[in-house]
Amino acid sequence: MARRIATGIDIGTHQTKIVVVEEIVGPDGPSLHIIGTGLSETQGLRHGYVVDAADATASIRAAKAQAESMTHLPLKNAFLAIGGISLEETRATGDTVISRADQEVTELDLDKTRETAKEAAKANFINRRILHEIPLEYRVDGAKTFGEPLGMKGTRLEIDYLFITCLSQHAEGLAAVVEAADIEVVDQMASPLAGSYVTLNKDQKIKGCVLANIGAETVSIVVYDEGVPISLKVFPSGSTNITDDLALGFKISLEDAERIKLGRLGGAMYPRKKVDEIITLRFRNLFDLIDKHLRAIGKRGTLPAGIVLSGGGAGQGSISDIAKGALNLPARIADLKISSDTKVRDATWAVAYGLALWGLTGDTETPSKLSGFSLKEIRSFFTRFIQQFLP
Repeated sequence: MARRIATGIDIGTHQTKIVVVEEIVGPDGPSLHIIGTGLSETQGLRHGYVVDAADATASIRAAKAQAESMTHLPLKNAFLAIGGISLEETRATGDTVISRADQEVTELDLDKTRETAKEAAKANFINRRILHEIPLEYRVDGAKTFGEPLGMKGTRLEIDYLFITCLSQHAEGLAAVVEAADIEVVDQMASPLAGSYVTLNKDQKIKGCVLANIGAETVSIVVYDEGVPISLKVFPSGSTNITDDLALGFKISLEDAERIKLGRLGGAMYPRKKVDEIITLRFRNLFDLIDKHLRAIGKRGTLPAGIVLSGGGAGQGSISDIAKGALNLPARIADLKISSDTKVRDATWAVAYGLALWGLTGDTETPSKLSGFSLKEIRSFFTRFIQQFLP
């Protein structure tokens, strides 16, 4: 019997991460386990874009070699995260007259409505690839329905859609460097959604929350409400900006500034109070951008599950307190429900881990166990990719 294995690749501006997950059948049924990881310093990327293909490919090969040495298997294909500032969202509404004579809504009506929504938004898709088509709300004869309206009766169907896109050149560039490392790209997913699989639970998504991944050069957020991702945004600012601020504030080299940021350099020349002030100011500016976006989509101060912070920059200073004060929301650092017998230790691995899980379970019957998640939670995440976004 063939082994069921899937791999996720997250090529960040600072680090490239690979996670390999296998379904293992035991006496108590099938469960999913991390059997390999790979980590390397990313070269050749800027704000998520490939600027030097050879260097980027070398980074992937280095992480791939680590993962293969742990799994003792060749890494032939993988699911790839798409991050960076080219990610954008577009909203559009599609509608159609219900086609059947008995006025019952069918799959054909859903397909027609999706196509009219795409047609309405096509001006926003020039040079862009649609990564995800997420239905936000269904209406039959103007009345909102809860869940897919299949089988309901009426004369007109409307669906509000969220389309998540990226520049075609961006997606193709990332796929090309992965394939140059002799890995076939099976599918691609927006990084914020992949990370949300393993850092947010069902209750948080239903109540409403924002997941913020603080990377080296970008900060990405995904906003959930009533279990659906209703918005995705990427800001061109990250933890390296803190390094720059410290270098300017103390008139020192970037190398020393990075050591100060990480707490490896201190003393009278670099008073902690001033360091904290510089870091706090940068984070306040960042959370102001998030606050402005939440206000624009009508969700400012109305997300009971608050903001969940992940990524390498989430470990800096008292970031939770800063976020809480700036956004007037509950705030906490993301954690992963995984076993202790793995090198995956924190939420910086969430994107690669989420991709591997999606790849392994997205179109199959969901295993009964998943590293601390209940079966009910797992099925809500992975039964089929698009189904987890239905209202």
